[in-house]
Amino acid sequence: MNKFSLMVVLALFSTTLFAKNILVLGDSISAAHNMPTEKGWVNVLQQTLNANDLPYTLINKSISGDTTRGGLARIDKALEQYKPEIVLLELGANDGLRGFPPFLIKKNLRELIKRSQKAGAQVLILSMRIPTNYGKRYTDMFYNNYPDLAEEMDIPFVPFILEDIALVQGMIQKDGLHPSAKAQPIIADKVWRYLEPVLRAD
Repeated sequence: MNKFSLMVVLALFSTTLFAKNILVLGDSISAAHNMPTEKGWVNVLQQTLNANDLPYTLINKSISGDTTRGGLARIDKALEQYKPEIVLLELGANDGLRGFPPFLIKKNLRELIKRSQKAGAQVLILSMRIPTNYGKRYTDMFYNNYPDLAEEMDIPFVPFILEDIALVQGMIQKDGLHPSAKAQPIIADKVWRYLEPVLRAD
């Protein structure tokens, strides 16, 4: 092996050795619904990490239509396989759209946080809102789960990630629910604002 080849091998080994994983556990909002994966906010956020020379790899295990119960069914395997430093938790919207009891959604989210922390990961919880189909009381109870859990579990809380785009023309797909490709960089930037301090402090 010549000197150049050795340097390449050492560089690759160093990158692999020191790279850290960030697990994204979400639903269609994080799964680049109805668009190429590379246009989704998770991939855009990865580009931001790369541009800032931060040795983190985003592992996107988001599934369209997933619920908090679905997340519980698969988080243990993901934690074991990827051993993430950080978990970005973006679940609950589908539970709310199906009218699941808010206390049950909260219970499942709490368990997802606990399992992540037990595995040694920090958690950021990304909050969601839902239409008022089930009335204001249900909608408020649903949303309040997120800040309440953030305070209870002492974790960073990302306010409604679609806040700046939900009512802006061209930012939401024709289904009226999912963000468009145009909105993805805005979502990535919002998540980045809350994620960066965690990464810098690590």
